[in-house]
Amino acid sequence: MEKIDGKQVAETLKQRIAERIKNEYEQKGIERPCLACILVGDDPASQTYVASKERTCKQIGIDSVVYRMNANSTFAQIASKIEYLNGDERISGILLQLPLPANLRKYEDELINTINPQKDVDSLTNVNLGKLFSDKNQIAPCTASGIIKLLKEYKIDMHGKKVTVVGRSLLVGKSVAMLLLKENATVQICTSKTVDLAKETREADILVVAIGKPQYITADMVKEGAVVIDVGINRIQKTIIDEKTGDEVQKSVIVGDVDYQNVKDKCSYITPVPGGVGPMTIAELMNNTLILHEQRLEDEFAPTLARR
Repeated sequence: MEKIDGKQVAETLKQRIAERIKNEYEQKGIERPCLACILVGDDPASQTYVASKERTCKQIGIDSVVYRMNANSTFAQIASKIEYLNGDERISGILLQLPLPANLRKYEDELINTINPQKDVDSLTNVNLGKLFSDKNQIAPCTASGIIKLLKEYKIDMHGKKVTVVGRSLLVGKSVAMLLLKENATVQICTSKTVDLAKETREADILVVAIGKPQYITADMVKEGAVVIDVGINRIQKTIIDEKTGDEVQKSVIVGDVDYQNVKDKCSYITPVPGGVGPMTIAELMNNTLILHEQRLEDEFAPTLARR
């Protein structure tokens, strides 16, 4: 078994982006990319993600602005902020941090589609999803494109391989399925409702799991020698022995959708949680921001930076 080190791959990608920004923008006095994030409410996980995005932007030379809005903000207030950013020429990409508070969740799709597709950094508007499904996209949802980058970095052949994706979200499941099809993989999408899910997962050469259920995929559900990509991030309580007192205590730990400890010995490659897919999501967000920035300035500056 070889562990896929998403953190290392992400660091390499971020360093490459930082060099491009320094050489092609800062040294030439050209406006740098700028990422705008709208954070509604006080969800701790969302706050952590946004803070990480801010740090990464600063680290690699992308300007960033964060608009923090109260959980009681109205649809109109959030839509107005998005429209303002659509018209702000310094903004390269706009990210609406999801999930929204419960009282606003029914508006998520409409608010996402208020974002100008040319600034839709997470590629979730109907326009950009349509381009993804018709093979005309320049960018893709960050987690999905990060998974493909990891597979390529580890020289894992996707051509003709049977891939099972467990999870059907637009953000991961459906999007990564489309990207895998472009790599000539044979792809099926399953859910927790799939009849005899274990049979389907056991037949997969590459198994991508994004179902949001902690340690749901067990060793008996995985083919010997398979490649397992675990997208899940779940916080659970685990009983451990306190080294000082010898007492049993409850500790909060992060686990994936795959039972890593029992599955890893059956795999040829596997992503750990944390440290696997997660770091790639933020790195791809930076990459998407740069690509959208280049597209916006292309007519005026005609940058020669390589596309993905």
